[in-house]
Amino acid sequence: MNYIKPEIISLKNSKEFNEKWLQAKIEEDPSILGLGELEFRDTEKIMVGGGRLDTILYDPEDKKRYEVEIQLGKTDESHIIRTIEYWDLERKKNPQYNHCAVIIAEDITSRFLNVISLFNGFIPLIAIQVKALKVGENMSLFFTKVLDEVKFELLDEDTIIEPTDKAYWENRASANSVKLTEKILSELGEITSDYKLKYNKHYIGLEKDNIANNFISFIPRKSVVIANIKLEKVEEIDELLESSDFDTLPYDKQWKNYRLRLNAKDVKTNMELIKDLVSRAKDEYNS
Repeated sequence: MNYIKPEIISLKNSKEFNEKWLQAKIEEDPSILGLGELEFRDTEKIMVGGGRLDTILYDPEDKKRYEVEIQLGKTDESHIIRTIEYWDLERKKNPQYNHCAVIIAEDITSRFLNVISLFNGFIPLIAIQVKALKVGENMSLFFTKVLDEVKFELLDEDTIIEPTDKAYWENRASANSVKLTEKILSELGEITSDYKLKYNKHYIGLEKDNIANNFISFIPRKSVVIANIKLEKVEEIDELLESSDFDTLPYDKQWKNYRLRLNAKDVKTNMELIKDLVSRAKDEYNS
């Protein structure tokens, strides 16, 4: 294997690889930022009072929105003010979400870090430095998180319903996780025998006679499926889940969902408990 020294490309000075190109790459695959399996939600959003927010990303597991601002070259004072202003406008407009501001720049200086570190802990803010590297005829991007945020309590989920299809989820998550979703529905037997999967943009729900009935809903990921089971939080169910080997996510207080990260093994070994929870949810939801 031969060593090839990469060439660092200045996006600010490049005519071909500019800010729009960088923004498009992030929106095509948000995971390149190293912030998890994020989803692209909006681009160039017009803000109240003027200006455009570059990109909005969303994490359905942690139920968090990321307001992303991109600047080529060095960061400056106007960039941080704009980033915080857009974050503040979004959190006030959509208080049901947890929000985090993200600054992406080619050069995040130590002086700039000193300034924005004063806000960290009061304003959830992440700073990411990006380097564009050229190796032969190939281009690559390298992202480094240079300032992390303080973790905040999980809040809410998206309520916008936009119909899609099975192929959309196979492309967005994976074919295996969609198959696992179908298997969970099948294994639930009589509980869901009258229902079929309803593919929406942000989750997969259930429908019966073309009417949504989401006492359980699903969010396929790359290798697991998040199951949202609509039940009031009670000590009995808490104890059942604590004594099980399920990988649980924090209870969703607003939407009253127990949330489980299910894999193929869970479906095979813990299906009776899943059935019990879903049966309770069906009775409670439709009572």
